[in-house]
Amino acid sequence: MTTKPDGPMSVPPATLGTMGDPITDQVRDVVGDQTVGRRLPRALTPFRTPAYRWLALALAASAFASGVWIVALVWEVIRLGGGPGQLSTVMTASAVGVLIPALLAGVVADRVPQKLILLTVALVEMVAMGLVAFLSSADLNAIWILACVTFVSGMGMAFYYPAYSAWLPALIPESDLQAVNGFEGMVRPTIGQAVGPAVAGAVVGAYSPGAAFTVATVVGAVALVVLTKVPQTAIRRTLDEAHASHPVRSAFADMREGFAYMVRTPWLLATLLFASLMILVMMGPLEVLIPFLIKDTLGGGPDDHSYVLAAFGIGGALGSLAMASVRMPRRYLTLMNVGWGLGCLPFLVIAVADRVWMVIGAAAVMGALFSAPMVIWGTLLQRRVPPDLLGRVASLDFFVSISLMPISMALAGPVADAIGLRNTFYIAGIVPVVVAVVATVWAKLPADELAHPLRAD
Repeated sequence: MTTKPDGPMSVPPATLGTMGDPITDQVRDVVGDQTVGRRLPRALTPFRTPAYRWLALALAASAFASGVWIVALVWEVIRLGGGPGQLSTVMTASAVGVLIPALLAGVVADRVPQKLILLTVALVEMVAMGLVAFLSSADLNAIWILACVTFVSGMGMAFYYPAYSAWLPALIPESDLQAVNGFEGMVRPTIGQAVGPAVAGAVVGAYSPGAAFTVATVVGAVALVVLTKVPQTAIRRTLDEAHASHPVRSAFADMREGFAYMVRTPWLLATLLFASLMILVMMGPLEVLIPFLIKDTLGGGPDDHSYVLAAFGIGGALGSLAMASVRMPRRYLTLMNVGWGLGCLPFLVIAVADRVWMVIGAAAVMGALFSAPMVIWGTLLQRRVPPDLLGRVASLDFFVSISLMPISMALAGPVADAIGLRNTFYIAGIVPVVVAVVATVWAKLPADELAHPLRAD
């Protein structure tokens, strides 16, 4: 999950903090060059902006590379003789890598042009994937190497998310934000969780994980090149002399400012706390245990695992597309939180599944119920968080949401060994629903959403 004035921004995001900057003026002119009289489907309106067309293409390529990477990583661990414990170690390393620099990443996103951050992250990820591809193909790989690489790539992701979140409102009009979040919510699952994993499963099955890593590296390079086409925009805040003369002290001050904003904003605090607990109980089972359920209990292999991920992605794409095609719901906070809670219920089906197709169907429903609320969440942050705080709040979202992810990854294997796979899935399916209801009532979200509507009637 993972950025306010309460209510819509009074100034179009593409013009905030950009006066006098030639490059950003060019972006603003492009954003304002809407095709009059031509009505596009609501979900496609962001493509009137040329800058976003390049960004969307880069996002699609990056999502594909990530989808190939994650499946190849799982089966590389298995190729090396690893089990749930070893896969937990590799996944935990990635989660810890994300967690450590998350707060600093928000400060950087509010101080450094976001395009430069994203280019650096894309370069690091491409090199990391290329290294693993070489080591796997040469049979020189090891579990500890995979853990180190995923740790580094996780650190890159920590910087990517707040920079991307802070950059997006500077590139497109506010009226297109919900459509953008819906389109991206469709692209990530379709390409990152369906097409990418499907290709990876086929390549791993026909050749090897090393070949799949090579595919991910090549497509990652394409994403890097395309990203250079997106115009650079100026940061949307004014830095005083204290930031230059006392960079460390001012960085901590920036972190405190973002944290204080989160604490005094009930809808934000309640949602992030709920997300943390939800991730604690469901992320480990989703990422670590399902591959071994397929392999050890249902007699499946890499192709079956890729089908489950593809179903999750297709369901997510449909959920995102549906949300992008309608107006913002009046009860957006309630729908968002309860929707995420209900999205975990398909774990109950997975717990009793005796056929792979049952897991595939449950994954599709889960994907839809997770992705539709994510469209609301992204739009909510971009519209209710002040532009000068957006990077830091996005990083706090990232930090708080994933703070328990390493524990979830680390516990998934041992807990499943102790109480069984099915009982672990039962817990993952029931607990988030209860926590979602508690968070909604405790933070008085129904009253807040009526006081701060995000749609005009």
